[in-house]
Amino acid sequence: MIRSTVVRSAVAAAAALCLTVALGLTAAPASGSPTAGGLDDPAKKEIAMELVSSAENSSLDWRAQFGYIEDIGDGRGYTGGIIGFCSGTHDMLELVREYTKREPGNILAKYLPALEDVDGSDSHDGLDPGFADDWATAADDPVFQQSQEYERDRVYFDPAVAQAKEDGLRTLGQFAYYDAIVMHGDGDDPTSFSSIRARAMQNAQTPAQGGDEATYLNAFLDARVWAMKQEEAHSDTSRVDTEQRVFLDEGNFDLDPPLRWHVYGDPYEID
Repeated sequence: MIRSTVVRSAVAAAAALCLTVALGLTAAPASGSPTAGGLDDPAKKEIAMELVSSAENSSLDWRAQFGYIEDIGDGRGYTGGIIGFCSGTHDMLELVREYTKREPGNILAKYLPALEDVDGSDSHDGLDPGFADDWATAADDPVFQQSQEYERDRVYFDPAVAQAKEDGLRTLGQFAYYDAIVMHGDGDDPTSFSSIRARAMQNAQTPAQGGDEATYLNAFLDARVWAMKQEEAHSDTSRVDTEQRVFLDEGNFDLDPPLRWHVYGDPYEID
């Protein structure tokens, strides 16, 4: 499953999706640059979720992952849910807080003090032995599912798409940003999403700056590969090399099906 380092900047607004769309409509690409398309179009967003799930869960069925939870031994404690929320990287804590705001007294609410205590570590103190089983039980609750999707969008999807649109990127570039922020989180460390973007911009201009979109995206994917190789758990870069780079080489900037790719050597397709 995924994992981010230090988390996380977020677009804090109840109407985050509306704000993202507004930003996309008002961001003016530089003259001659492509008009940014929308990963937030429902059909394209579904594709994005399936692409991420192929890399994280070896399945296109991302909705089957609400109940996923395990400690994968990457130093981030428990990893769970549709986006790999982690007990050691703050986003799992924020998720359970959101769930509890929506449904006080839910089965996970009792773990909030423990999640606060283990935040920033890989400890299970106060979580074992019941947390994983209770997470799986909560996964059948539509309110918990809605909370997962809300936090995914608030913390990862909406900020990534908004930034990509600001940079003049079409749907593929928006997905590249989203996949990067999902894995690496955002912050000041060298492998965060913002640092990856800054590294790319040292080598190429964004379309909004008048640069060529393909050239910039290649620079971004190069920077992403570098960041992934800094950590053993992410050292397999096939989600870039045989997925995103394939679409880029095909010139499929709008992520239009049919899409065919490999992750970890396994083939996938969306028709």
